[in-house]
Amino acid sequence: MILLFSVFKLSAQEFRLGKVSVAELQEKMYPSDTSATAAILYKKGVARVEYNVNDGFVLVTDVETRIKIYKKEGYDYANQSIGYSISGGLKENVQIQDAVTFNLVDGKIEKTKLKSDGEFDEAVNKYYGRKKITMPNVKEGSIIEFRYKVRSPYVSWMRDWKFQYDIPVKHSELTTYFPEYYVFNVMQKGFANLKVTTDKKAASIMFTNKERSDGKAGGTTFSYDKVEYQETKTAYVGDNLPAMKDESYVNNIDNYTTTLSHELSMVKWPNTPIKSYSSDWNSVAKTIYDYQDFGDELNKTGYFENDLKPLLADKKTDDEKISAVLNYVKSAVKWNNLFGYSCDNGVKKAYKEKSGNIGDINLMLTAMLRYAGLNANPVLVSTRDNGISLFPNRTAFNYVIAAVETTNGNVLLDATSKYSYPNILPYRVLNWEGRLIRKDGTSESVDLMPKKVSNDNVFINYSVDAQGKVAGNVRRQYTDYNAMFYRNEIDEVKEDAYLEKLENDNNKIEVNDYTRINEKDLSLPTIEKFSFKGENLTEIIGDKIYINPMLFFTKTQNSFKQETREYPVDFGYPFADKFNISISIPDGFAVETLPAPTILAMEDNLGSFKFNIVTSGNILQLAIVHQINEAIVSPEKYEMLKEYYQGMIAKETEKIVLKRI
Repeated sequence: MILLFSVFKLSAQEFRLGKVSVAELQEKMYPSDTSATAAILYKKGVARVEYNVNDGFVLVTDVETRIKIYKKEGYDYANQSIGYSISGGLKENVQIQDAVTFNLVDGKIEKTKLKSDGEFDEAVNKYYGRKKITMPNVKEGSIIEFRYKVRSPYVSWMRDWKFQYDIPVKHSELTTYFPEYYVFNVMQKGFANLKVTTDKKAASIMFTNKERSDGKAGGTTFSYDKVEYQETKTAYVGDNLPAMKDESYVNNIDNYTTTLSHELSMVKWPNTPIKSYSSDWNSVAKTIYDYQDFGDELNKTGYFENDLKPLLADKKTDDEKISAVLNYVKSAVKWNNLFGYSCDNGVKKAYKEKSGNIGDINLMLTAMLRYAGLNANPVLVSTRDNGISLFPNRTAFNYVIAAVETTNGNVLLDATSKYSYPNILPYRVLNWEGRLIRKDGTSESVDLMPKKVSNDNVFINYSVDAQGKVAGNVRRQYTDYNAMFYRNEIDEVKEDAYLEKLENDNNKIEVNDYTRINEKDLSLPTIEKFSFKGENLTEIIGDKIYINPMLFFTKTQNSFKQETREYPVDFGYPFADKFNISISIPDGFAVETLPAPTILAMEDNLGSFKFNIVTSGNILQLAIVHQINEAIVSPEKYEMLKEYYQGMIAKETEKIVLKRI
């Protein structure tokens, strides 16, 4: 949503570094959230576009922060990090100042200043670095303060301002000063109400011009030009902002955290045409495609042609070509764990060195798919960790995949993950929508969320003896995304370690005869089989045996406990958990109580739960299906989903009662 400007009266309260009170230090807990481990008492930022003779226009951001530590769990807030960008031979400059820890000692305020050994500069990669500080002498009750300034040559990009964190914020404000030449789109996400004021005033820049005269009497003369312009001041204020509490099945809590984003929309210099930036997604996509380390890399083919040609020689169908190219790239180049939609090393170097970032690998994949005669194009993506972009901007994306357009729809591909395959992308990519860019500069939105149901099919056959001991066999089959998760879980894990975890996670059962099928063949469901014994899987009271029919597969906790929910429930993909269970009861016992068959169904075909049980002699047969048909569930359906899970768990935890006869 576009942030609308309206005028409010700013709070008269003044916040200044160094003015810590005894009352603040004595405070034992945050008044409106006694569970808070720490709280931001105030955070104040000023961002302005300034001009100087040497650098021209630069973006300068000053930030000062005061944080109260209430509990040991809040000590992490004594470690602060400020990121900076490096690009095109330019670098943002970060200066940290006035970093002090305050404590109350014998009724007096004690100050401990940050020393040089508490400040670090960390190079993350060639595009990004971090200034880090570790505040000294922090304990329960401490208050820490620090100030930092960032001078950025990248006027077109302004870092986001977060008003909310996972701890409460008493006061946060951001003030921006922009000359009329720079027009920014301003977007707010999150649910907090901010007070906003705007003001315009006259400002000026004095330009110095040097002229050198020729001849013997030559010298340098100076002239001065004064340029007047309008400067817009905008202040955003938030007070008493609650902590952002992470809930079950939240994609990325930052998507719902109150945050301001600025992106340069246009530059309007006097007497020159207006230059527009990022006015819509099509222009964003075209701008990125025209980057030298993006679109140009897609046109390079000579480095792989001799290797790929024989692999494609006998491939007739599009599906065969897609699989051949995808598998070849996955085997030829390994991901170096660096993100980015543009190339880092470049496709030729990445191919030669067998290593590259996301851009190197998936742009290479796209080029090879095109070489194979397929209608392939790159798709820009923002990963789940990176969040969802709410408005067109060039920094929205941090990832790229490939798409092959077919008569049956897009086939989405990612060669950076060992266990991905056509239309089964790494989980990090499943983030609402991507942006497909074609050669002609056109683009369109691509739905990244899976529609096909991933199955977890469990077959259990077990017997219970007169002492309540259980012995049986499990056959578990995983498909699609469930198969990918299973393969990732067991990847490079020794079988002994995996089995130890399997036993410990399932009521200390004893596992034997463990086998896997189709562990590496991604075209088939993967299967694991094992036998088990357990002495703690039933309960004996008097002459009765109580059994949870699903044993260690029983769901006992409802993930949805909140009264209300503001965020969508993000399951990642539709799924179905199916159980076929056969139980043999011991001689000398009869069934006294059985759970009744049940069907639970949610509206709009959101999902259903079916539980059926029948008896045949001393054998009980159960068929149980829990299916969710939508990857993302809106907050409006939360109450229905919560009640559904409550009913399902109540049924799954009902016991079979056997009575001695």
